Amino acid sequence: MAEDILQELAWRGAINQTTDEDGLREQMTKEQISVYVGIDPTGDSMHIGHLIPFMILKRFQLAGQKPVIVVGGATGSIGDPSGKKSERKLLSQEDVAANVEKIRAQMVKLFGEDGFTIVNNFDWLGKLSLLDMLREYGKLFSINTMLAKDVVASRLEAGISFTEFTYQILQSIDFHELWKRENVRLQVGGSDQWGNITGGIDLIHKLEGGEAPAFGLTVPLLLKADGTKFGKTEGGAVWLDPEKTTPFEFYQFWLNTADSDVEKMLKYFTFLSQDEINALVADLQENAAARNAQRRLAQEVTTFVHGAEAVKTAETMTKVLFGNADVAELTTEEVAILAGNVPTFEIDNAEIGLLDLVVAAGLEKSKTAARKSVKDGAIRINGEQITDEEAVINPTAKYDGQYVIVKRGKKKWAVAVVR
Repeated sequence: MAEDILQELAWRGAINQTTDEDGLREQMTKEQISVYVGIDPTGDSMHIGHLIPFMILKRFQLAGQKPVIVVGGATGSIGDPSGKKSERKLLSQEDVAANVEKIRAQMVKLFGEDGFTIVNNFDWLGKLSLLDMLREYGKLFSINTMLAKDVVASRLEAGISFTEFTYQILQSIDFHELWKRENVRLQVGGSDQWGNITGGIDLIHKLEGGEAPAFGLTVPLLLKADGTKFGKTEGGAVWLDPEKTTPFEFYQFWLNTADSDVEKMLKYFTFLSQDEINALVADLQENAAARNAQRRLAQEVTTFVHGAEAVKTAETMTKVLFGNADVAELTTEEVAILAGNVPTFEIDNAEIGLLDLVVAAGLEKSKTAARKSVKDGAIRINGEQITDEEAVINPTAKYDGQYVIVKRGKKKWAVAVVR
């Protein structure tokens, strides 16, 4: 099993560096180990960039190892300098605590209720006095070595505070605490975490002996085929929180993956077998227009993050907006999702003339233009084509009296929210 998981990660292109791959493989043949990934609660939600190391953690879980997740209630209040060109803005302790709980809930959705451990490093770092830290740990860290770490060296010209400089010590303490508490033998992180991870291994060896089993594995920086960083869109980050990025938008992000990136994304972000992925890649090469690989990618990742029902809804919305789905068959809940992805406007619950409705929706600028669109058969209300320019619409006739869907032509939509 140990060999399988490491070979699997290599096939998926998911290993950047390991401290001792042979030693790690041997350790996993001896015992079930715990594997840890940490995340600092600097925001109230993870985004898909955060997912990368956690996908690796999930693979270790599926391979029979125990995942341990550290939500950094302490380190999140300090700020990791990794990947940053300047100092992070410090959050209040109240904001950090609130973010911890939100991220904890997201982790439970990804890893289930059982079979993994989630901890907050504030539980031990918060009890550590300054004198204890300096005496017990500070003496074990060489300033020369700390300055040579990439994360620090890259910041020396611009400047780095003592607060962020000590971050690597705190993360090293985390690794040692988890080594003792949870049988953690492996830390997984992004490529920018290499210095922090090796610092933790060094600390364990100094405190527990040079033969103490402790290993590190980093994941490559994920770039798209055009060289740009994965996970960023014109609208900003793609969040796991459905309030920030709706499941429909989440699904669409993956569905719109470029052909040149699909194979890499299938390997990184799905649990499909090698044979399944190879078949999808072959299908893409033979019939790219069908976008079957992209569709399967979107289905798999959206199911993992939001659940199977979210996929059904996202696919329905996709058919509504870009296909020929019958709008009249949508539920009120589905129309609410549609309203989150197209322009909306408010109307009273009294009857309204069709032309007034089309203009209020912003689909035409004047009644004259609206009249022409109606005559041309371009206007649909709640999925029904209406060609009578004198028609009067009852806003409460469908969708529990909460919405009216207005459509012009094939691609222009608006949803009226009934007051």
